[in-house]
Amino acid sequence: MSSSTFSSMNTIKSSCFTTENHSLNPSSIIPTSSFLVSTHKLRFNTPTANSPPCFIKNRQTHIVAVSDVKQKQLKSTPSVGNLLITKEEGLELYEDMILGRTFEDMCAQMYYRGKMFGFVHLYNGQEAVSTGFIKLLKQQDCVVSTYRDHVHALSKGVPAREVMSELFGKTTGCVRGQGGSMHMFSKEHNLIGGFAFIGEGIPIATGTAFTSKYNREVLKQADCDHVTLAFFGDGTCNNGQFFECLNMAALWKLPIVFVVENNLWAIGMSHERATSDPEIWKKGPAFGMPGVHVDGMDVLKVREVAKEAVARARRGDGPTLIECETYRFRGHSLADPDELRDPSEKAHYAARDPITALKKYMIENKLAGEAELKAIEKKIDELVEEAVEFADASPHPDRSQLLQNVFADPKGFGIGPDGRYRCEDPKFTQGTAHV
Repeated sequence: MSSSTFSSMNTIKSSCFTTENHSLNPSSIIPTSSFLVSTHKLRFNTPTANSPPCFIKNRQTHIVAVSDVKQKQLKSTPSVGNLLITKEEGLELYEDMILGRTFEDMCAQMYYRGKMFGFVHLYNGQEAVSTGFIKLLKQQDCVVSTYRDHVHALSKGVPAREVMSELFGKTTGCVRGQGGSMHMFSKEHNLIGGFAFIGEGIPIATGTAFTSKYNREVLKQADCDHVTLAFFGDGTCNNGQFFECLNMAALWKLPIVFVVENNLWAIGMSHERATSDPEIWKKGPAFGMPGVHVDGMDVLKVREVAKEAVARARRGDGPTLIECETYRFRGHSLADPDELRDPSEKAHYAARDPITALKKYMIENKLAGEAELKAIEKKIDELVEEAVEFADASPHPDRSQLLQNVFADPKGFGIGPDGRYRCEDPKFTQGTAHV
């Protein structure tokens, strides 16, 4: 992309997350307090005709990424310089999204065949958020996920066979079969979990961001510009941990991006009914950080907003709260019959499938042909099939692994004052210990 084109896109500035050059009413400029070392002014736009019907009545503003503006400027035969992505970037995004969707569809098959147990929460429909953010990261950057974590792991580079094996409870899984669906983890890829309880990962993410800042500013590791992404859903945003961590991150200007995957439903509770103000992005300015709302069904919009937020964190300007309005195409989990959501609402979002939208964009702008994209789909089908075969053939963990990685010592019972494992003390089983 040429520098002139990049400039013409009016890329979101660190001082104001805005997307259009409208003359703004002064009342639409909301100053933030300088108390938390932030004097950013956020500019907000008015709702668009394309705003989702379920949110129009309550959303007073609608923030989008620069891709919305740019798309209106495209000519009928766009030049390469007008495009939001290169061919290579587009193919990478498409492949990652196809991998997420195909993998999750296979998980549904394997779950109903009895290969997986417990609760399995699928990510179908939300791929634009994971791909739009995570594919911008460096290997050293951290991702902290939720219980809907399979696709975050895949986007971060964890091999599909390791994720599938973990779901099968096999030793070849990324957590050796001890984590399962909701507890993906990979030290190598800096995936700091899956967490089963909502809000549980946000303090961990804040801690990893603090580590980056401490390494750089206290330990003088000049090359440590690592960023943390904290993913969580709309249902988490009324929890105390969320507010505490927003405050801490803003106070210390931590290199973190808080990514709200607002799929409009917290299990069976509509977001509209669960919170006094459904506009989650507004909670950012309350703590002195930018708050942005973006169409989470469009990977290009997500990517443009993510670029600035990640760059802002990396250069030391502090955190950002981004609300990605998205939608899950399946029930809360594979145990959910999904009878609470209105069929018309589901149909509305199904028509806005993020993968279909990206495919259309790439073909219309001559970034790829139908055959090229079909080849990617075939490649991913084979990859996921191989992952299933690998997981199915892998061994289950031995019983001796049961207490490993549970307690601080590998034998699981603590170390006594003499430095020996307590379980090796002959008196260990006296009293009630044996019970």
